[in-house]
Amino acid sequence: MSGRELWADGRLRAAWASRDWPTLIRRYRALAGISQQRFGELVGMDQGYVSRLERGRARVTSEDVVARFVKGLQMPAELGGVQNNSSVVWDPPAELRERVAHAHAVGRMDLRTADWISRVLAEHRRAEDEVGGRSLWPVVRSQLDAVTQLIPSSSGESADRLMLLAAEHAHWLSWVSWQEQRRGPALAWIDLAHGWAVDGGHADMASWAQRVRAHYSLQQGDPVRALRTAEAARYVGARPLSPAAEAVAVHQAAMAAAALAERDRARRLADEARALALRAPEAEDRPGWLYWLDPLRVQLQAADTAYACRAWAEAASGFKSALPRLEGYARDHAYYRARLEDAERRA
Repeated sequence: MSGRELWADGRLRAAWASRDWPTLIRRYRALAGISQQRFGELVGMDQGYVSRLERGRARVTSEDVVARFVKGLQMPAELGGVQNNSSVVWDPPAELRERVAHAHAVGRMDLRTADWISRVLAEHRRAEDEVGGRSLWPVVRSQLDAVTQLIPSSSGESADRLMLLAAEHAHWLSWVSWQEQRRGPALAWIDLAHGWAVDGGHADMASWAQRVRAHYSLQQGDPVRALRTAEAARYVGARPLSPAAEAVAVHQAAMAAAALAERDRARRLADEARALALRAPEAEDRPGWLYWLDPLRVQLQAADTAYACRAWAEAASGFKSALPRLEGYARDHAYYRARLEDAERRA
């Protein structure tokens, strides 16, 4: 595996973003299967200094040393603009809109860069549960810069493809902002995601962005708005949605209906969502950002709707049978464990 390929790893990228040199060295060496001696050869340092860095007994204070890491470890170009994440700027900058406004110009672009960034974003989605979104924030922002810088020199299908990739990044940034209690930036990022998806003709992503907005509204205690937005997410353009994209919109509508005590309606929507989701049981049948919607998650969503409808015994049964298969997802496991315990207490 080449040095560049190693940089698809989310934890390695998070260590770079935070300038956590001990973690970066350990993670790189583990992924590459190399010794401290070999690592030192790659970056032009002796083994003793590498050892002190890895144990936290030495610090990197020279930009020359940083440059050696960049060159010797074959760091991807989009990481060059990553700054230390101690001061996160949450709001989307104006220049992103300017770059996207110039799409469909005549020109050429490097699709290999877009392919690479798309792959890495998929890795970040999976890594976020382990390392946290805040740690990966500077990396994803730098990637979004790389994507939007390609758009002015793109045209036709290439520009549309980049619009989708930009929208996926904006959605991720919105989600992390929301988790960090940054409500305003979260809404700004999801609006960008929706607009870019519509501009690029990507119905599934446009629907997903509206579904996320509905989720935000429900979390903020506004089920009327959440239901309206979730229902609108099913009808975003002339093209039909994929089964998985429609399934998550319908499930969100079911949750909002349950919050409004419209339980029969919620049940009907939940059954519809389940049937739609089970039409796309394999990851390749779903949009990339819905990689998680496998049959296990479909079961958990059904249990979640039962919980929202106060069908405590049914909810508890669904959570209980699914939890053993969630061991590798610490955050989700804790969430559904708490729901299970509450449902059992109420049953």
